[in-house]
Amino acid sequence: MSTSTATQMRKWAGPAVFSFGFRPLFLLACVWAAVAMTLWIGMLTGRVALPTAFDPVTWHAHEFLFGYLSAAMAGFLLTAVPNWTGRLPVVGWPLVGLCALWIVGRLAIGASAYLPTALVTVADLSFLAALWGVILREIVAGKKWANLPVLIILGLFFAADALFHFEAIQSGTASQGYGLRLGLGMALVLIMLIGGKVTPSFTRNWLVKRGDTVLPTPPMQRYDKAVILVSAATLLAWVAQPDADVVGAALVVIAGLHIVRLSRWQGVRALAEPLVWVLHAGYAFVPLGALAVGVSILFPATISTAAALHVWTAGAIGLMTLGVMTRASLGHSGRALHAGAGTTCLYAAVIGAVITRLAADLFATYRVALLDVTALLWIAGFAGFVVLYAPLLLRPKPAR
Repeated sequence: MSTSTATQMRKWAGPAVFSFGFRPLFLLACVWAAVAMTLWIGMLTGRVALPTAFDPVTWHAHEFLFGYLSAAMAGFLLTAVPNWTGRLPVVGWPLVGLCALWIVGRLAIGASAYLPTALVTVADLSFLAALWGVILREIVAGKKWANLPVLIILGLFFAADALFHFEAIQSGTASQGYGLRLGLGMALVLIMLIGGKVTPSFTRNWLVKRGDTVLPTPPMQRYDKAVILVSAATLLAWVAQPDADVVGAALVVIAGLHIVRLSRWQGVRALAEPLVWVLHAGYAFVPLGALAVGVSILFPATISTAAALHVWTAGAIGLMTLGVMTRASLGHSGRALHAGAGTTCLYAAVIGAVITRLAADLFATYRVALLDVTALLWIAGFAGFVVLYAPLLLRPKPAR
């Protein structure tokens, strides 16, 4: 399969950035993560007025979850699926087309005040629809039915984006609606599923190379599957009833279940390699976010819903995707699987952004300053990725 993939990539005579899915889509994702945050701060301070039909909070929520994440998720899937199915990767003009659809979606949302609502909706949804079609084709052609759960989750993520648009049209805002919660829930289930496979596997590989005999529990044991099923059911209940005490209690319970799951992967033994421990840290924000959201439901005066959700969005999604993007970029570009000081600083910046965002709610006197620091740390993390990794992603993989 590797020879066929290499041949397919060599046939592409255009820019190297379109020779594999992770290259353009990881770059687009991180550029947008930094640019969108800069625009968001400008909108809050009144210095930027986007011609979007969305209110600022709705725009911010949509462009992180369905803008940034869709590109990062696509970059990963278009790189991983060929390994899962044994089929050729999407390269060249089809990949250019997918990237163009994503960009058109961002432009349509940004200028939606001047465009027909139906056109904006179709423009935004086209990327996820095309991605879903590509993944479906590859799974069916490769007869890799075990990967159908990923396709189902991606389909529900698409449905969540469509629901988000519907809610925005009906009420003018969708930042606290069903679509946002469903999209976030599916993103978390995807982290539970894929993060739950790669984190113990990569940790095991690193520990074996060091001669360590205490290894992680293999991924996807019965306990793991049970935790994912219970978590998915709890998240769906949260989508439907986000203020119910029983849902808050269930979130606290699944937080404990995921902490046990994470402890089985021996993350403390991999602290010497940031490229490994970042996956554990990213996954840790899944239970921490569940705990924070559960507490915000049961004890609203303790922590706001917005702050609690940022543990999931900035922490679990932001850090896990950044960890996966850095590792995939290094590995698939022929570099050593080691995170240097610069990459480690990217991880620290995103972790710092989560901490300062929570602190902004806890220390009201310094709220504005802490929110400014949060934004700067987030921008540093993702703009830093572009600076450090663009040379790898824009150039051909070095010949061995």
